[in-house]
Amino acid sequence: MDMLKGEQIAAAGLTDWRKLAQGLHARYLVGDYPSAARFVTAIAEAGARIGHHPRTVIGEGHVDLRLVSDDAVYRDSEGVEHVVEWVTQNDVDLARAISEIAAAQGIAPEPAAVSEVELGLDTSDSGRIAPVWAALLTGRPDSRGRGTPGDEIRDATGRVPHLWFGDVDESSSQRFHVEVYVPPECVAERVAAVKEVGGVVIDDSDAPGLTVFADQDGNRGVLCADTSAWSRPAGGADESGAA
Repeated sequence: MDMLKGEQIAAAGLTDWRKLAQGLHARYLVGDYPSAARFVTAIAEAGARIGHHPRTVIGEGHVDLRLVSDDAVYRDSEGVEHVVEWVTQNDVDLARAISEIAAAQGIAPEPAAVSEVELGLDTSDSGRIAPVWAALLTGRPDSRGRGTPGDEIRDATGRVPHLWFGDVDESSSQRFHVEVYVPPECVAERVAAVKEVGGVVIDDSDAPGLTVFADQDGNRGVLCADTSAWSRPAGGADESGAA
């Protein structure tokens, strides 16, 4: 099934969900564990009808869900097809069904609470070093290039963050950095929080999609938001300040 572009995801109007990195994410607030169990059971039944299921984590007072397809079809600029991890129509259909279940059970969404963490490593030769990181992070060589046409390391069980490879930045001696994905409406508040405690904005030329920070020791991190899949409120601006 074809992967969906950001504007297609935005057009779906999934108000309970946010696109972070490769997938759709949602958090639903529950009163207790039995309520969470009933909710997840109903999700399992809906998923069985569609033939698709979310990654599910039951926490204290909430249920976190992630939807992504591991058989999405991506076509590169030359028309070559690649099977990747990305959002497809199956994910959109199940997200809608889950929202309906939550509404029927009186369970409230908290979409601004979702986030995702990935790791970035700058290198001039990802093919050479990727096997080492695949073995270290997951113990499995086939995690290299899993769900991506590149050398990115992705653990199928979700135990560790994804590791992707970028080009070497000659202006920085740092090779590793953390990428934190948040909903677009949370960008301004998160930027303010980091700056308030001493973080410095290094590059916000691509904000609100990408904002690069440094801490007091010069260590860098990136705040990311997928604005392409964001259905902005009427009026043309969201809380991140994006127009």
